Amino acid sequence: MSEVVITVRGENEVRIAPERAIVTLSVALDGPDREAVVARTLALAEPVREGIAAQEKAGAVETWSSRRLSVRSERPWSNDGTRLALVHHASVDFTATFVDFAALSAWVAEVSTGDGIAVNGTDWILTPETRARVEQEVASEAVRTAVTRAGAYAAALGLTKVEPIEIADAGLITDRGAADMAPKAMRAFAAPPSGAGLELQGDDITVSATVEARFVAA
Repeated sequence: MSEVVITVRGENEVRIAPERAIVTLSVALDGPDREAVVARTLALAEPVREGIAAQEKAGAVETWSSRRLSVRSERPWSNDGTRLALVHHASVDFTATFVDFAALSAWVAEVSTGDGIAVNGTDWILTPETRARVEQEVASEAVRTAVTRAGAYAAALGLTKVEPIEIADAGLITDRGAADMAPKAMRAFAAPPSGAGLELQGDDITVSATVEARFVAA
């Protein structure tokens, strides 16, 4: 039997618990008096800033940041099409990366009861070091899966020698139509926060890899 070209796909996927939680929240107020709205917003934002700084000092927060006060004004429209009195909006946004999820839960339960404070959501992630290591391990296992699959095809044909001639991320070997439908070769993601509120127990993060490989069997 002459040489046979075998093209296969190898996949692998692992799930790993998140290591960090990036929380975003806003302190925002509005009203007819610009100075009063600004002063009240700043007053409400200060204990939030102090609380996050205390969490950082205790080791529960890795990094955090806050944006400068944002102020805008508008004249809203009434239902009958007339312009209403000027309304002023002021806000301060915060972002904090928690490493202690128990502290995160307690902090959110406390801070979310404050006036003008909205916890916008959370992003559950891995550290860059863990993500890089896991992605490499998952990709290597996907390649091994492709090699095993090609060997099985060759054995079914009564062939014993299998040599790789091409390997690529999913969609780079197959035609464009198939590539458009192929999953990404590498991805890491967490479930987004629910619109109903902040999810304090992050889902495991899925890290997956898909490769395509071409072999010559004889």
